[in-house]
Amino acid sequence: MADDDRIRIRSVEVLADDWAVLKKTTFDYHRRDGTWETQARQTYDRGDGAAVLPFDAERGTVLLVRQFRFPAYVNGHPAPLIEVCAGKLDDDDPETCVRKEAEEELGYRLREIRRVFHVFMSPGSVTERLALFLGRYSPGDRVSAGGGEASEGEDIEVLEMPLERALEMVGAGEIVDAKTIMLLQHVKLHDLMSA
Repeated sequence: MADDDRIRIRSVEVLADDWAVLKKTTFDYHRRDGTWETQARQTYDRGDGAAVLPFDAERGTVLLVRQFRFPAYVNGHPAPLIEVCAGKLDDDDPETCVRKEAEEELGYRLREIRRVFHVFMSPGSVTERLALFLGRYSPGDRVSAGGGEASEGEDIEVLEMPLERALEMVGAGEIVDAKTIMLLQHVKLHDLMSA
């Protein structure tokens, strides 16, 4: 049986449509044992996104952002999160998105951008798929102070640090954002700082 044939949608109800769309879908699911089962799931759709970890191989540094995240706050993490810069695609392709976000949030114009992952971060309820990139930068690529768009409610602190310090922060639980951890570890595992 083809994967698409395993699902029969019975109904879709929009529960909320504000910053994103929350839907409740009732469907029949064809189980591996051959039986059909009716299930209901809620999905949260805010669109797809992209994120980038800029790194400077010569100096061994990375650029990250620190910002308040309300969902983390309500889940018991009041401190601002340290993350790679990221944004919603809106009408852009992923590479265009990360280039724009890097200039807005970090204040850098990136070079040699390369996609390394295209992942679902929370597929149990969130439809978003993220394109994750690495990008090279140097001090001469700085074009502004960064900090994000105040008109969009952004209040972003730009952090530059050695890769090793960022990895220590992961180990100490100071960096808890999954996309950031994945990209930091990718740079380390592939020894990109010596490339």
